[in-house]
Amino acid sequence: MNLEKLRKQIDAFDARIVEALNQRLEVSLKIRKLKKKLGKGIYSPEREQQVIAKLKKISRGPLSPGALEGIYREIMSSALALERPLRIAYLGPEATFTHLAAIKRFGRQLEYLSCGSISDVFKEVERLNADYGVVPVENSIEGAVTHTLDIFIDSDLKICSQVVMNVTHNLLSNSAKGKIGKIYSNPQVFAQCRLWLQKNFPGAELIDVASTTKAAQIVRKQKNAACIASTLAASVYKLKIIAGDIEDSPSNITRFLVIGKDGVSPTGNDRTSLVFSIKDKVGALHDMLVPFKKYRINLTKIESRPSKKKAWDYYFFVDLEGHIQDKNVARALKELEAYAKFFKILGSYPRIE
Repeated sequence: MNLEKLRKQIDAFDARIVEALNQRLEVSLKIRKLKKKLGKGIYSPEREQQVIAKLKKISRGPLSPGALEGIYREIMSSALALERPLRIAYLGPEATFTHLAAIKRFGRQLEYLSCGSISDVFKEVERLNADYGVVPVENSIEGAVTHTLDIFIDSDLKICSQVVMNVTHNLLSNSAKGKIGKIYSNPQVFAQCRLWLQKNFPGAELIDVASTTKAAQIVRKQKNAACIASTLAASVYKLKIIAGDIEDSPSNITRFLVIGKDGVSPTGNDRTSLVFSIKDKVGALHDMLVPFKKYRINLTKIESRPSKKKAWDYYFFVDLEGHIQDKNVARALKELEAYAKFFKILGSYPRIE
């Protein structure tokens, strides 16, 4: 078979794919109108999870599971953009890792609203200026993003999805490697690249800035300077990648949360997040954890934070396996609430690792 015949086969497949995509979007539009009529939210992370899992199961290759998910994320993004595109608030500015996480979850077809702080992301969603928000919550090396946890205490927003990203850092500059004397980045990023910097740039001046994007903006205008930032920042700010994957740990993973006003239905593979405080008595924390053991609920995380209202008074943030509609989870949480001085469910959402 010659090249021309093979190309004609590709053309025929493309025509069928385009026709099927448009038919799929027409059905998506009907679903969107029906959801609006029923008063349901447009974004359904539980349904997305089911669709992606099913596609990966039926696909026999050679398309990789990751490539398949990437393609369908953009198809779903196009569906969400029908009529009025969803607006997604994120911790900015443009090209931060939170921006990358938002694109990973929602695709590139929606409107994105850059916010100057985590508090602003919450406010934009609460004021209906954005449909959903994306904020960082923990890093495998640096630990919890405590400001995100603290805001949940008073916010009525729910966690409706999560994004887990393997974060890679890159040295960006338009100067030659040997001439670089200053390096800009976020303090947390410097900590994650400490050994690489000591080995490769022992004499360079490390300058802290608010974000990796801010670092890229500065370096774009400076000679003999570099920044540590994402590949997206390199593209946006027209910088060259001098060295890639410079983080000290290969398992540098950051978890982000998608926040919104609506809860999420069960998928069968869910995580629930909650926060509580305990009464001031001996064995109180032990008593709070007993219901989880009693109903065989696996806790995946527990984090304490000062209440900031009273000395030595703490909030405990807990992640557990299961959905609040699961029978045993509901029973455990009911018993926990009876013991707690303060109790709040932050959301149940698909567990995506």
